[in-house]
Amino acid sequence: MGGRFLLTLALFSVLLSRCQVGCSGVFELKLQEFVNKKGLLSNRNCCRGGGPGGGLQQCDCKTFFRVCLKHYQASVSPEPPCTYGSAITPVLGANSFSVPDGAGGADPAFSNPIRFPFGFTWPGTFSLIIEALHTDSPDDLTTENPERLISRLATQRHLAVGEEWSQDLHSSGRTDLKYSYRFVCDEHYYGEGCSVFCRPRDDAFGHFTCGERGEKVCNPGWKGQYCTEPICLPGCDEQHGFCDKPGECKCRVGWQGRYCDECIRYPGCLHGTCQQPWQCNCQEGWGGLFCNQDLNYCTHHKPCKNGATCTNTGQGSYTCSCRPGYTGSNCEIEINECDANPCKNGGSCTDLENSYSCTCPPGFYGKNCELSAMTCADGPCFNGGRCTDNPDGGYSCRCPLGYSGFNCEKKIDYCSSSPCANGAQCVDLGNSYICQCQAGFTGRHCDDNVDDCASFPCVNGGTCQDGINDYSCTCPPGYNGKNCSTPVSRCEHNPCHNGATCHERNNRYVCECARGYGGLNCQFLLPEPPQGPVIVDFTEKYTEGQNTQFPWIAVCAGIILVLMLLLGCAAVVVCVRLRVQKRHHQPDACRSETETMNNLANCQREKDISISVIGATQIKNTNKKVDFHSDNSDKNGYKVRYPSVDYNLVHELKNEDSVKEEHSKCEAKCETYDSEAEEKSAVQLKSDTSERKRPDSVYSTSKDTKYQSVYVISEEKDECIIATEV
Repeated sequence: MGGRFLLTLALFSVLLSRCQVGCSGVFELKLQEFVNKKGLLSNRNCCRGGGPGGGLQQCDCKTFFRVCLKHYQASVSPEPPCTYGSAITPVLGANSFSVPDGAGGADPAFSNPIRFPFGFTWPGTFSLIIEALHTDSPDDLTTENPERLISRLATQRHLAVGEEWSQDLHSSGRTDLKYSYRFVCDEHYYGEGCSVFCRPRDDAFGHFTCGERGEKVCNPGWKGQYCTEPICLPGCDEQHGFCDKPGECKCRVGWQGRYCDECIRYPGCLHGTCQQPWQCNCQEGWGGLFCNQDLNYCTHHKPCKNGATCTNTGQGSYTCSCRPGYTGSNCEIEINECDANPCKNGGSCTDLENSYSCTCPPGFYGKNCELSAMTCADGPCFNGGRCTDNPDGGYSCRCPLGYSGFNCEKKIDYCSSSPCANGAQCVDLGNSYICQCQAGFTGRHCDDNVDDCASFPCVNGGTCQDGINDYSCTCPPGYNGKNCSTPVSRCEHNPCHNGATCHERNNRYVCECARGYGGLNCQFLLPEPPQGPVIVDFTEKYTEGQNTQFPWIAVCAGIILVLMLLLGCAAVVVCVRLRVQKRHHQPDACRSETETMNNLANCQREKDISISVIGATQIKNTNKKVDFHSDNSDKNGYKVRYPSVDYNLVHELKNEDSVKEEHSKCEAKCETYDSEAEEKSAVQLKSDTSERKRPDSVYSTSKDTKYQSVYVISEEKDECIIATEV
């Protein structure tokens, strides 16, 4: 029993392998259109499980198909087995729909037409069952439930092998199914049942092609059962020629020519013959000693192809007059009228001699398939297109925004023209588009640069320059930073000179001068610098490029103020002197002698030293008449801060005798008034000189020098010292 099973299995395997090698073809079924106007099942119920379809209820089916291909049966049974194959499609539509060619739909694996490959000889007949079924879920495609059946087609047909499609329309009263079918052989299979295998080859094992029935057709130049024997050039002399390749004629020794029927000619003879070797008898149309002058190029070379007319133009030149449908210098190129794609609406073009033919798809006709057999009643316009019937037949679609094409089947891509600039992203909205701009750009097409200077980011007088999503500020002197908001350090440009140290205080700078220098920027050299550092604190702000100048306005104002104070003091002193002179009627001689002070060294008032308020080193004496004299340079200049020890009081010295005589007279007169005015003078002098008094001052005088220190004494003693200048 086991051996018989193995034998059966082996025979089946051999038969199967033989069929797979010896026969191959494909049955193709193309579903084109299905119509279920009311959306009813075969039991007249709605596809959604409603009641009978006689009411006004709208039914909505989810239609898929079951296809069963089996051997020919007189009475076709829809039940399995499907001996030639079966297929179940995904949900292809609702109630009424068209099935497009090619792959697509809900299931990418589904392709129209449906193919049933054959591993055996095509019998020429078949039975076909097509069931339209409804499902509640696209994932549930079972076919066992008879309640799902919408309609069933069961038919048997005779079908010959060929490329042409057989059209058929099945109507069941409530539904219509339009479909087509054919049986074609696989590549290299021929015959009525696709059982003849023939593969063209051109090698050492054969040189042939295949005929319409699969027979071997030897290539030109070959012969024999497998086309392996070359055919020599027709006319090759059998005695003087032989061949190893098709069309060849190799000459034996002493003979030459195409057919090896020519004797060897004279050397250099081109287009001549010989009756005997080494002759050169020119052929017709050739001349010359070596027969090398062509007199009839068209006759000898026949350059024009495909029935063209050749005309000699002399000197070996010619022209070809081509027949319609050919072109080229030798009329060797056939014009393919299908290159211009004359067939419209998906028509298939077939090139003919000097013409073409269009095979139109269903629904179109005309020489170029330009006329439509459909009307607006067929609803050919898609995507909301408005249909208009043409007077001469056919229709035209007026497409809504966003769609184009003859049937408005093409969606317009508004972003295909790249309308957005500066790297912006285009977003198609269906009927329009928007541009998503990069940072720094705006506008419908993002072609406007955003003005980053619109918010005036630069402060303190800075100038703004716009960039791309950025800005830059050109700052005035004294500021820096992104927005010119950072003040430049006042000490940044080293305003202090001569080794001074710069300090920054409250948005200004202060120079700490080295010893011996002064001024705003320590630019002045002092004659005798003081001990220790000098801090010069000015309130002026430093700006780049400032020229340092001496403060003449402040100095002049100070001098004027001092002069006014001195004039006021002088007026007070004059008034006091006038009152004293009226009270004391002094002799004219003594009064006249007191007009001038002559640096008398012997007129000492030791008892008056206690009331002196100004040191001798700070007083300048004069020999002029009584008057207050002020030297502003001494009061406001360097001498006030750094006093000298002595001043020269006399420009010319008188002889010593005259000095002593005058001094004696003055001593006598001074003693007369000491007692009377001592008390009043002391009180008055203390009041007048309180502001200029320097405590702890010690004064002395020398009799033997021309430089004297001067004392301030009471007005009653003005015979000796009349005036001083402080």
